[in-house]
Amino acid sequence: MSGDTTDMHSDDSSILLAREGALARVRFNRPASLNAMGFAMGRLWRDIAREITSDDTVGAVLIEASGPAFCAGGDVREMATSGADGGAVTETAHVIHDGIRAFVESSTPVVAAVQGAVAGGGLGLMLAADYIVASESARFVSKYAEIGLTPDLGVSTLLPAAIGQRRALRMLLQDVTIDAATALDWGLVTEVVPAAEVAERALAVGRSWLTGATGAYGQAKRLIRAGAERDFAANLADEAATIGARFDTPEAAARIRAFASGKDAR
Repeated sequence: MSGDTTDMHSDDSSILLAREGALARVRFNRPASLNAMGFAMGRLWRDIAREITSDDTVGAVLIEASGPAFCAGGDVREMATSGADGGAVTETAHVIHDGIRAFVESSTPVVAAVQGAVAGGGLGLMLAADYIVASESARFVSKYAEIGLTPDLGVSTLLPAAIGQRRALRMLLQDVTIDAATALDWGLVTEVVPAAEVAERALAVGRSWLTGATGAYGQAKRLIRAGAERDFAANLADEAATIGARFDTPEAAARIRAFASGKDAR
């Protein structure tokens, strides 16, 4: 990772946070565990998400992962050996959900670089991103029913929103593993590229938001995400207020003048 890497907690490097100008880079960093999210990692995820989305100097976010897999979901081995009960699992789910909500509900666009396996709750963490660049070798699977559990980390909402209810039910009720080409066809990911190009392509997407109309990209993302949860009239009112507010920004004013004069605004 380029830039200065900053651990949110000195004793936990399970997620790394680095800044490259206005781009925040979040890296899952438990490769030996396929980046499965345990109790401490869940708290770190929430804290990092809150920090990033409350920082006005962050214009875009890149979520990436160390090792052969993006995220294998929750750390089932830790759950099984820690002595935790269902209450602790519920509490941890709420913590991780807070991080997912922070990214999904923010006006900061998020891109994910995805390689290898994405399983269980890893699907929800991936779908917290607005733009997903996946490796040709990536694979996506539920695995919840296999261990007698139910969807969490936003999977029951974000997965059908991405691929439709029937396909989401197929993945969850049949434990179907889908490949990258199918994920692209279904709308689960945005792009599929060769494995060697995933990191650079995702980085290029994040950087492109910073060299374009950054504020407009962020507000467009917010409108789309919020629209799924509200009635049509509320969405229209938000659209009207947002485009008016954007019209009065220096960013838009310069681009509108350039467009009106026939010049390239970039």
